Amino acid sequence: MPAPCEPCHVNLPLTLGALALLALVAAAAWALTSRRWQNRRAAGLQQLLDLADRLEADLKSCRAGLQQAHAVMAINPDLPAASEQDARHAVDAGLQALLRQRIWIRDHAASASQHELDEAVATMRASRDRLQPLLHALNAAQRDLDSAMREHIHRDAE
Repeated sequence: MPAPCEPCHVNLPLTLGALALLALVAAAAWALTSRRWQNRRAAGLQQLLDLADRLEADLKSCRAGLQQAHAVMAINPDLPAASEQDARHAVDAGLQALLRQRIWIRDHAASASQHELDEAVATMRASRDRLQPLLHALNAAQRDLDSAMREHIHRDAE
């Protein structure tokens, strides 16, 4: 015949303490994970807003540079005429796309998933990266145009 089981003696205060400690560790882990998620989301949203501001500044700088270049070319008939209207439409299209993006941010960023925010940041960064070489080329063309104007003025003065 099997031996009778001895009654188990459970240390109730120790068991409750261990369970409370386990619950506390789980709550701390959840709070830490939640905080990291919130920080990542806030950083992504801030990055998106900063990129939108920089892209807008780049587009407005481009518009100003184009206007200045076309104003100089209109004064000097020796310089080839460029399609001011096409350039203006391209910049305006960029600003309209940026406005649509800002409206999306206003209307959907609060409920957007982290993946959607990351995609919006990547799209905005790619747009800005595509614009940078054009801005550099515009600045170089502006310097060349200024130099040509100085030479033209110098020739006329002689």
